[in-house]
Amino acid sequence: MSLQQKMEHTMERLMYASRWILAPIYVGMSLTLLALFVKFFQELYHFLPHILEISETNLVLTLLTFIDLTLVGSLIIMVMFSGYENFVSRLDIDEATEKLDWLGTHDYGALKMKVASSIVAISSIHLLKIFMNIEATANEKLLWYVLIHLTLVISALLMGYLDKITKH
Repeated sequence: MSLQQKMEHTMERLMYASRWILAPIYVGMSLTLLALFVKFFQELYHFLPHILEISETNLVLTLLTFIDLTLVGSLIIMVMFSGYENFVSRLDIDEATEKLDWLGTHDYGALKMKVASSIVAISSIHLLKIFMNIEATANEKLLWYVLIHLTLVISALLMGYLDKITKH
């Protein structure tokens, strides 16, 4: 093996091993999930004592907040596991352990589409919350919220279309 081949082999191994730099970042995503957990139960703690006093509209708005937080948590899990499996290493889960059905089935394109659709869903819930409390929102702000949401929807649709034509 020539010196050039050895250097090339060493560089390739070093580049391939550098994927492990991402591993602590995916572990750090667990901490963001923990922060979301704390916020969810903080909101629930403040909500439950007043459940009999609040209006139906405020009840729905609060429930939408819980759904929003849950969707963000699910997005974190999806990015954390799929990203780790796609870019770092396969998860070595014992056969006796319960395994998520989708684990190992999301390539980078599928992960990108799941993230985009999750962002659109989160944006939709946020927009619905604004519409349910529309009198508290200035028309100019409302227009911006709708434009931003439409931008996210169109971006997700275009990403899906591009993903579809590149697979064929």
